[in-house]
Amino acid sequence: MALTITPPASRVPESGPGARSAPVSLLGPPRVGVSATLAANETMDDRRRRGEPVLPMGFGEAGLPAHPLLREALARAAGCTGYGPVAGHALLREAAAGYWTRRGLPTTGGSVVCGPGSKALLFGLMAAMDEDVAVTRPSWVSYAAQASLAGRDVHFVAGSGGVPDPGRLDREAMAARAQGHPIRSVVLTLPDNPTGRLADPGTIGALCAVAQAHDLIIISDEIYRDLVYDPDTPFTSPAAIAPDRTVVTTGLSKNLALGGWRLGVARLPDGELGRELRTRLLGIGSEIWSAPAAPIQEAAALAFSEPLALTERITLSRRLHASVARAVADRFTAAGAAVPEPQAAFYLYPDFTPRADVLLRRHGITSDEGLAQLLLHRYGVGVLPGSAFGDKSWGLRLRVATAMLYGETDEQRTTALTAADPCALPWIAASLDRLEAVLAELV
Repeated sequence: MALTITPPASRVPESGPGARSAPVSLLGPPRVGVSATLAANETMDDRRRRGEPVLPMGFGEAGLPAHPLLREALARAAGCTGYGPVAGHALLREAAAGYWTRRGLPTTGGSVVCGPGSKALLFGLMAAMDEDVAVTRPSWVSYAAQASLAGRDVHFVAGSGGVPDPGRLDREAMAARAQGHPIRSVVLTLPDNPTGRLADPGTIGALCAVAQAHDLIIISDEIYRDLVYDPDTPFTSPAAIAPDRTVVTTGLSKNLALGGWRLGVARLPDGELGRELRTRLLGIGSEIWSAPAAPIQEAAALAFSEPLALTERITLSRRLHASVARAVADRFTAAGAAVPEPQAAFYLYPDFTPRADVLLRRHGITSDEGLAQLLLHRYGVGVLPGSAFGDKSWGLRLRVATAMLYGETDEQRTTALTAADPCALPWIAASLDRLEAVLAELV
């Protein structure tokens, strides 16, 4: 809501000379509001504090405690109080370079820039580039919002698995250039939030060809890369095909559930483009965040070096995410929603269009916002409408995040992490039963 100022009623008449005028905004219309995912989390917290039953499936948090190895590393680094380099300490940048090199993307520390979360780095990249930005429809809520904050126009291009359809992107880029507003960059999410799907190598190759034809910079958000359920699923980063025009970002908030630690890294392309982007990104970072928090950098360097204990933790978390996400998907499918099979992370994207007539007749629902509001206010089920991710509101699609169902305490979450069948644990089974009952009543 815009900040307004209204003269006191006792001093200004309602009509005649000096009559009251409409409230005047001091700031003008806001470009963005609070992120839909964070707002959903706060709403769930409010309901929980009031003692109301909730199923918190709106916020994309990984839902697991920090590994003891990382807690110990952070505690040892608590005395690190210096600012350090804007790009991040050399130890962390080299560790991140090793992380990417082990995934088939040879990287040096000089190509890495660190920041307080990959989200901040993504905004810095948006601000560093000129001209318009293309994003997938649907795509993570913050891409379009960040582009708007950076003064860039956004082009939503329908796609799947976090990647715009290459043919549609080609046509959109041609049309934008003809209208004098060329697209300069395209943002991908591999694997995808909101759908939990992963684009296939052929689609990535075709998109890279379109980027080459239109001289687009590719920003590949790969923060969920380590959470692909099936290790045999092929993963192709555009940086392996178009290394001279691709920026890759990642962080520790998803694979190691360290969202509150706020640490992200960006891998910049080699050559002149990479050098120019680095200069601009460091300039922006120096004026916004100065440097990543020093103690967090120490722990993050350990995380990116991938000791066995942490790779084993990620393996366990993948298994847990897959088990619960698939169980939740089954409940939505049983209720008549069309649910793309989840492949990674802890997201689902059920489509209630097949039950549109029932939702209209029983509840008067005509939009995804109405459906999400009904689930929240009547049943305490927190989900997000697909329109928050750029989709059309009449599509009746919802983004469902499953990782907050793992437990209320660290003890429960740790038990879920190591359980042979986490969905059989009483607290997870109760959430699944509650969801099943709500959906049955809904439709």
